[in-house]
Amino acid sequence: MSDDLFAGTPASSGDYNASAIEVLEGLEPVRRRPGMYIGGTDDRALHHLAAEVLDNAMDEAVAGHATRIEMRLEEGNRLVISDNGRGIPVDEHPKFPGKSTLEVILSTLHSGGKFSGKAYATSGGLHGVGVSVVNALSINTRVEVARERQLYAQEFSQGITQGPLQQLGAAPNRRGTTVSFVPDPEIFGDKQFKPARLFKLARSKAYLFAGVEIRWKCAASLASEDVPQEAVFKFPGGLADHLAEQIGARECVTAQAFTGRQDFPLDEDGNTRGRAEWAIAWPLYSDGSTSWYCNTVPTPDGGTHEQGLRMALTRSLRAFGELVGAKKAKDITADDVMTGAEVMLSVFIRDPQFQSQTKDRLTSPEAARLVEAAMRDHFDHFLTDNMERGKALLGEVMERMDERLKRKQEREIKRKSATNAKKLRLPGKLTDCSGEGGRETELFIVEGDSAGGSAKQARDRKSQAILPIRGKILNVASATADKIRANSEIADLALALGCGTRKDCDADQLRYDRIIIMTDADVDGAHIATLLMTFFFQEMPDIVRKGHLFLAQPPLYRLTAGKESRYARDDAHRAELEATVFKGKKVEVGRFKGLGEMNPQQLRETTMAPETRSLIRITLPQEFEQRAGVARLVDELMGRNPEHRFNFIQNRAGEIDRAAIDA
Repeated sequence: MSDDLFAGTPASSGDYNASAIEVLEGLEPVRRRPGMYIGGTDDRALHHLAAEVLDNAMDEAVAGHATRIEMRLEEGNRLVISDNGRGIPVDEHPKFPGKSTLEVILSTLHSGGKFSGKAYATSGGLHGVGVSVVNALSINTRVEVARERQLYAQEFSQGITQGPLQQLGAAPNRRGTTVSFVPDPEIFGDKQFKPARLFKLARSKAYLFAGVEIRWKCAASLASEDVPQEAVFKFPGGLADHLAEQIGARECVTAQAFTGRQDFPLDEDGNTRGRAEWAIAWPLYSDGSTSWYCNTVPTPDGGTHEQGLRMALTRSLRAFGELVGAKKAKDITADDVMTGAEVMLSVFIRDPQFQSQTKDRLTSPEAARLVEAAMRDHFDHFLTDNMERGKALLGEVMERMDERLKRKQEREIKRKSATNAKKLRLPGKLTDCSGEGGRETELFIVEGDSAGGSAKQARDRKSQAILPIRGKILNVASATADKIRANSEIADLALALGCGTRKDCDADQLRYDRIIIMTDADVDGAHIATLLMTFFFQEMPDIVRKGHLFLAQPPLYRLTAGKESRYARDDAHRAELEATVFKGKKVEVGRFKGLGEMNPQQLRETTMAPETRSLIRITLPQEFEQRAGVARLVDELMGRNPEHRFNFIQNRAGEIDRAAIDA
């Protein structure tokens, strides 16, 4: 869409010619659309810059070339990260005559030493965009390299080289790379690095690789009671030390935590596939927590390595239950094992695949198999070496299983009662599940009859129900109570769920274990999903609070090269796959216009089957004050006052993806 259309004047075809096509060079794409590379311009994105540079230093340590890393926060929002590794190469790059390799790495996207695996067997940064993105989004970047007893330096501003590589003289007692940068206020506004957040980041990295020492420093004016001016982190026990600190004096089901590390088997060429390290405890009277890492990079949304851990623990406990004669142990699920546990898992694998450039979720299929195989024997021994310990853990897990099955049975009785009661007739468009087979039940909310038809054929009839809705449902945040009650789509949805609304909402009355919003992977689908999430937030908050609401992640593209096919959720994931899995290959790309276009087998494989799908759980902050903040934000974006939305758009106009508008 052109600017003329925004102005209300028809645009002629003559306005759209060669001169209208922009070619963004160098690092300009990063500055135009930082969200594609670091997920936005908020505090999280700002601190992602620090993580990118620190990851490079950690890669040197993991590869065995560095033993020490220093992170220093100075006044003026300047962050300095250095290592004593090999140092970035400074000789002339063969493909860029007249440019040093250092300059190419800092000023060119998709440049680096981690594509082939020759320089790094496992690494956190794989796409060659990390330090160049930091450079593009910084007002000043200075890189110093001590290599072969000589010191070199070069400076940049907003991704633009400020001068040639300088040779500063001899450095006989120094080696490695130092990156110093100040984030650009044009991109991040007045946001500043938070010392506490960086301090925690440095500490957590030291836990993830036992062979590295990380030194923390910050300006005296930035130190506080929680953040010292200087500290040194080195943990020989790795994650086991981290877990012991986190557990503290809390009593656990087993006196000894389940900790260990295991190398993965070599591949057919004799090369390492990586390794896994884990630390798990089951505290009493605790909500627990999980921490997932791949190649020292946090993956807060888990992924395939998480799946491997869950399978290993679950299958081992079932086998142990059979060994000791606990027949009911066959009904144990991964959630029974994980609930209340403190879980830490760190894997190192070659060529990992992530959900996005911010690496929140690992998607490498082989990670599940490798992690399960690595952990299974260790957990079997953990349970059987001390039978009393194994029985204590099995008993605790089976108590949770009994509670889960009891709640499930109560819900099933209520669900069947509601189905049979004439006064609570279910909506005709609902295709219900039988609820048989001991599986958790799920309701998929889909848009339109076409998508509903595919979903009905793709579903598991015993555990998955389908409710099609017609288009974009009512925006409950801007509607009156009478209008909400009169809306047939909302009435059908409330009737199908059976748990009441607003102050009468009771999650224990919910007829399904999971509610899954499944819309097309496009702008309209995102809008429908937003309206549905607004509905649940306002009308059924207890459902969201107790973790019953999920977003499905259907693919937008199918990429095929030869016999290999992969699915991509969005443009960023497609670009990631093309740069990694399909690098150098001729790729045939198919785009799904909607869920209705996918055949049932594809829909089940990518979006509905629990074994292969990815779900995003929609949650609310536990603290009431935070929930009130969420309520204000929902009211601003979805409420009746358009000025709130206008102000929000005005304040964040710089983050808009122009390509999406033009499309």
